[in-house]
Amino acid sequence: MTRSGPLNGCTIAVTAHRRAEDLIASFERRGAKIVHAPTLQIVPVADDQALIEATRRVIANPPDDVVVTTAVGFRGWIEAADTAGLAAELLGTLEQSRILARGPKARGAIRAAGLVEHWSARSETTAEVVDWLRAQGVRGRKIVVQLHGLSDPALQDALRAAGASVRGLEVYRWGPAPDPVVVERMIGQLCAGTVDAVVHTSAPGAQAMLDAAALGGQYDALVSALRTGRVLNACVGPVTAGPFVALGLEPLVPDRYRLGALIRIVTDRLTADNARSIETEFGLLVIRGGAAVLDGAVLPLGPGPRAVLAALVAAGGDVVSRPELLAVLPGAEDVHAVEVTVNRLRTAVGQPELIRTVVRRGYRLSTEPAGVRT
Repeated sequence: MTRSGPLNGCTIAVTAHRRAEDLIASFERRGAKIVHAPTLQIVPVADDQALIEATRRVIANPPDDVVVTTAVGFRGWIEAADTAGLAAELLGTLEQSRILARGPKARGAIRAAGLVEHWSARSETTAEVVDWLRAQGVRGRKIVVQLHGLSDPALQDALRAAGASVRGLEVYRWGPAPDPVVVERMIGQLCAGTVDAVVHTSAPGAQAMLDAAALGGQYDALVSALRTGRVLNACVGPVTAGPFVALGLEPLVPDRYRLGALIRIVTDRLTADNARSIETEFGLLVIRGGAAVLDGAVLPLGPGPRAVLAALVAAGGDVVSRPELLAVLPGAEDVHAVEVTVNRLRTAVGQPELIRTVVRRGYRLSTEPAGVRT
């Protein structure tokens, strides 16, 4: 359920699976409508006997260094050990090891378990942890790396090449999208421009969206929508943005790689930059991806009425001819469709006089002299 707020009329797509509830609730409190389409899902292996056996091996052969890559993974490891009656032994083993955190979230999980990290990466990347270890010297050291879904084996190989003995420990893995149909529908909305922004919290999830678009024959259209800025593409950090940067795209990334910062920067950008608006006799009219907002009231619009209204707003109060409106109407074949759509638009807006008919010329908005703001 959406509420009144700075994102009234905005539609935001969320591709996250883990912690999506927090993200969705924050945007909804600001008035946004949410399209939730997880492109991947986390599949825990806490009940997997392989994880328990790996934990026993860690206890029996204590590592010199332990790399913690994700908070959810580290917590899952401790919980799995606790279920198997191994938590006390595992924590005692880790207490004697040099614990390295990939970033603040991993560091928080380490401290929540009653442990203290030796060092934490500023960039929140496993690559920085590997570089730090190699700079310290790892020859002959035993290293355990808590994997994170789609870990890069090349990073472990780099440590092995430097002389370390490396064991990867998988606590969870990325699985396929819970509902591929929902993902395909979301991608179609992005391509059509009926969604104002899409938000990502993991690099695998971002890549999975691109892969799903390619599988569904919508890849070029999706990349075009993201490249032109028709849809605001936002990522929680530079690692998450990696799949897009590799394509030459420039997603929006906050200075601080946190959900709160992501929410703030998306809200600021959508309210400041990503909508066309115009002062009318009936209040400020703002065009969004799937709706319009008139004097603070959200007006849900179908594709046809929205396309006509967007063209009228873009004209800044000048007359737009019927042939020009016909050109922006999806699937329309003659000017009669324009007249029908304008009537539907007037009904949806609730202020029929907002759209003026100019005899033999077309239609225009009833505007104030202030004109268009972009």
